[in-house]
Amino acid sequence: MSDSRISGLHRLDIAARLDRLAEHGWLSQSEAEQLKHGQQVLRPSAANKMVENVIGVFGLPLAIAPNFVVNGRDYIVPMVVEEPSVVAALSNAARRARPAGFFAQSGEWLLPGQVHVTAVADIPRALADLQARKTALLVSANAVHPRLADYGGGVRDLEFKILDLGGETAIAVHLLVDTGNAMGANIVNTICEAIAPAIGEICNGQVALRILSNLADRSLVTARVNYAPEVLATGGFSGEEVRDRIVQASDIALADPYRAATHNKGIMNGVDAVAIATGNDWRAIEAGAHAYAAASGRYQPLAVWSVASNGGLQGELVMPLRVATVGGTLRNNPATALALQIISADTSHDLAELMAAVGLAQNFAAVRALVTDGIQEGHMRMHARSAARHSEPAAQLHEKADGSAAGKVILLGEHAAVFGKHALALPIAASVTAKIIENGSSESAYVDKLLEFIKQQLGIDGQSFAIEVRSALPPGMGLGVSAAMAVAMIRAINLTRNLGMDDDAINQLAYLCEKIAHGSPSGVDNTVATYAAPMLFNNTNGLEVTHLDLSDQPPLLVAFSSQRGSTLEQVDAVRARHASQSEHYDALFDAIDQLSLAGAEALQAADYERLGALMNIGHGLLNAIGVSTPELEDMVAIARSAGATGAKLTGSGGGGAIVALCPGKISQVAAALAGAGYGTLSLAASEEK
Repeated sequence: MSDSRISGLHRLDIAARLDRLAEHGWLSQSEAEQLKHGQQVLRPSAANKMVENVIGVFGLPLAIAPNFVVNGRDYIVPMVVEEPSVVAALSNAARRARPAGFFAQSGEWLLPGQVHVTAVADIPRALADLQARKTALLVSANAVHPRLADYGGGVRDLEFKILDLGGETAIAVHLLVDTGNAMGANIVNTICEAIAPAIGEICNGQVALRILSNLADRSLVTARVNYAPEVLATGGFSGEEVRDRIVQASDIALADPYRAATHNKGIMNGVDAVAIATGNDWRAIEAGAHAYAAASGRYQPLAVWSVASNGGLQGELVMPLRVATVGGTLRNNPATALALQIISADTSHDLAELMAAVGLAQNFAAVRALVTDGIQEGHMRMHARSAARHSEPAAQLHEKADGSAAGKVILLGEHAAVFGKHALALPIAASVTAKIIENGSSESAYVDKLLEFIKQQLGIDGQSFAIEVRSALPPGMGLGVSAAMAVAMIRAINLTRNLGMDDDAINQLAYLCEKIAHGSPSGVDNTVATYAAPMLFNNTNGLEVTHLDLSDQPPLLVAFSSQRGSTLEQVDAVRARHASQSEHYDALFDAIDQLSLAGAEALQAADYERLGALMNIGHGLLNAIGVSTPELEDMVAIARSAGATGAKLTGSGGGGAIVALCPGKISQVAAALAGAGYGTLSLAASEEK
């Protein structure tokens, strides 16, 4: 059995995350590759066979929640959900429950169909006749789908109910159908329609309706969990305090239907996300869940929390969950088929029990956040994961900074600069800050390693202090964050220790730091980070920097891909390809060099049409040396189609970011990229330039 406890999954990029799932046995290598290349997406041609008037397909994030143990079995849970914090909160809730896991069970597995008969002259006689003909009706009903019995299903029973329609009495005949592992909506509807005439004739009335009911209260699933107090503690709250607050919140939901509605919405955040991922009818599940919650005549919470006999927090969820693992269009959608494969549920009971456990875990996570730190903290923290909003704004960074440095965006010259050619780069001002902490600890092993190296180089390795580094830019996106970190840290040490270093000395030491991070860097990142000025950079025979005087900040937009790029890996790979085909690569690098020189002229003249054209050529050359990716190509195409005069990858490639030149079209291009799921950051002096 594969272990669903996979720590650090959220910190990996998509490719590395898929590799980790394959290593743990949750995905085959072919399934991982399918997801890496987006081949799980429903094709329009397949969608056209599912619904009417298809014009395309609509995408939502497909994520997984690890850490689940349900009935002693490990699961990772596929989820389709767009709301931030749901997956992270759910994974955390499952991790806290791992010692004992969740227990879930389902009993009878019947889906009700209904035949409503009105205009019945004699209700008692009609009910008696229905009871007398019950066996014959069951035989007729089961004859409609004779193969259903081959799969262990069939119409199990008929129930008869009297309805007051307000001035008229009607009869509702319930057909209780076991549809096996299929959802069975079409099966039940067909059976209802087939035997409705006979029921109407027996009642001597008029058949009004004949269709299934989504109140599947004969397919109830129960999930339970027990959290020990020690896993509940958070911030300034003890485990016992959190337990009692959650129990109180549960009691409020029992007393207040307004609170119960939101309480149940938290449950459905999890249940619906799994239902969508596995191709189940989440609308039917929602309708049934809320109808069941109100079945007593007062809307009630589906999950309740209490203090367990062992002092822990005990939760129990009961809800109707009629789901399927076979039939319908489940296997037509490759993403749905893959999600079912990941779960490997043997029966629809297994899937329903997992979904109930997910609903209970999601409810725990939401209520725990609500009664401690507040629900918004988690939501906002997860919203901040958007690449364009990874950290604090530069203005806020400076309020607590001892040293600061610029990030960078390269317009032209990537990789060629490593081979002595020119690069055209612009700063992203005040992007990274560093603050000395005299009595504290750093937050990152990389920061610790870098700090020790810097102290050794400065001859102060005997001094004990930590350093706090903050960035307004995401790492691994080709924006020079590692170099800016080094420069900001050196500046902070220089200031607080009165070392008297000038910018040249800071830049030289930052370059040595870059060699630790990237092996054989060009030096452009640390130079821009240090001097924070637009520049034409060259490091052929010693550092040559031509500072560029710009009349205005160019209208640039950066967009972030889903994958981080590794400068070390990309530089090494290009160097290896150059070694095997030096003549061809030298020609490409010469062409890139000429683009950088021409681009500097166009930039200074604010000739954005010409600069954009040069950027487009530059991207083509970077693609030719093998550092672009399908996702970066997609992003470049989106930007150009939305109105960018030029768009190209920026940085080392292999992931990371693109930069687009968008005179008068910043908002338009940003909206197009955001609509495709990419975070953006405007570098323009104003919104539209």
